[in-house]
Amino acid sequence: MTTQFWLAGGPVAAFLIGVLALAVWFDVRERRIPNWITGGGLVLAIVARAPLGPEAVASGLLGGALGLGLGLLLFLSGAMGAGDGKLLATIGAFLGFETFLYCLPLVGGFGGVLALGMSLHGGTLFATLFRFQELLFYVVTFGRIGERRTLSMPGAVTVPYGVAVAAGAITAWLGWGLA
Repeated sequence: MTTQFWLAGGPVAAFLIGVLALAVWFDVRERRIPNWITGGGLVLAIVARAPLGPEAVASGLLGGALGLGLGLLLFLSGAMGAGDGKLLATIGAFLGFETFLYCLPLVGGFGGVLALGMSLHGGTLFATLFRFQELLFYVVTFGRIGERRTLSMPGAVTVPYGVAVAAGAITAWLGWGLA
C-alpha cells in the first residue's frame, strides 16, 4: 500500500479505534452495543473513506453489506446478539471488503477463546463443551443429530462478543491495513 493511502486512511483508522473502544466499553459494561455506535460508525466509515476514492467507498460498502448479512444470519439463528451483528457491518465498512474477509476468522477465534475463558472462570467449561458438541453435530448433520443451541437457552454461555469483534478488527487492520 502506498504512503499516500496510509496518510489519507489515517482518519478512517482513528475513527475505527474510537468506534471499537466505545462498542467494547458498552458491551462489557452493559452487555449491549447502542445503535448510535453501530449506525453512526457505519455512516462515519463510508464518509471517512470518501477522500480515498470511489474504490475505497465501494470496498467499504461491500464489507458493510457482508457484515450486515452475516450479522443478520447469526442474530436470526440465535448465535449472536443484534448489537454484535450490527458491529460486524460497521467493521466491514471500516476495513473494506478484502480486509474484512481476513478479519472474520480472527473474530471467530477470539470469540472462541473468550467463551472458553468465561466458561472456565464460571466453572461451566465441560457443560459448555458438551453443548458445543451438540451444536456441532446439529450443524454438520443438517439438524438430524444434536440440538440447535441459542443464546436464550438455559445454561448458554453469553459473552460480550463485541470484544471479539474488536480484537479481530484491530488484528486485521494491523496485519492487512484498510482495503
